[in-house]
Amino acid sequence: MDLGFLYMVQLFCISEEVKMVKMTMIARVTDGLPLAEGLDDGRDVKDAEMYKQQVKALFKNLASGHNDASRMSVETGPYVFHYIIEGRICYLTMCDRSYPKKLAFQYLEDLKNEFERVNGAQIETAARPYAFIKFDTFIQKTKKLYQDTRTQRNIAKLNDELYEVHQIMTRNVQEVLGVGEKLDQVSQMSSRLTSESRIYADKARDLNRQIELDYRIACCKA
Repeated sequence: MDLGFLYMVQLFCISEEVKMVKMTMIARVTDGLPLAEGLDDGRDVKDAEMYKQQVKALFKNLASGHNDASRMSVETGPYVFHYIIEGRICYLTMCDRSYPKKLAFQYLEDLKNEFERVNGAQIETAARPYAFIKFDTFIQKTKKLYQDTRTQRNIAKLNDELYEVHQIMTRNVQEVLGVGEKLDQVSQMSSRLTSESRIYADKARDLNRQIELDYRIACCKA
């Protein structure tokens, strides 16, 4: 067999292998509490800790109500965060930019359905981080099904016209997190101004009382 052909096939396989799910995290939207994640996530990702911090910041923004979209893609470096929110739970995955958006969201749908089925009754009462860490077993099993975009199963999902993702908004991570930071700054400034206004009002009231008291004392002396 032609060695050049084998080399091209090998390159094709390598290029397809990198188009994959890199990170998966599940959190409660109401307070940003992390509930589960893929335990081996990020091992082959440079600056993995930085991306995990971005995810935590994104969860914090969602908990603060800064992003209303129930489905969104957020670009960050060579990767994209895709997330869905259902039942006040956020299911998020980080993929290579070249990984099909349609498969990423179907992967999240599979996680959502199983997570709700297995842990639904306990989600609201969970009090400690990663209370459902055992869900990693299902995450790893499901992730393997979505790794190779060329399998017949995944090709069929890509061709599924009933599942569309074209209307899902794509934004930049600085834009998304920046909105939250600006809103926090505005909120802090507003609180500070309100506090300062109260101080000035109290001082003005005390001054008026003192003036009135001095006036009465002066009248009595007269």
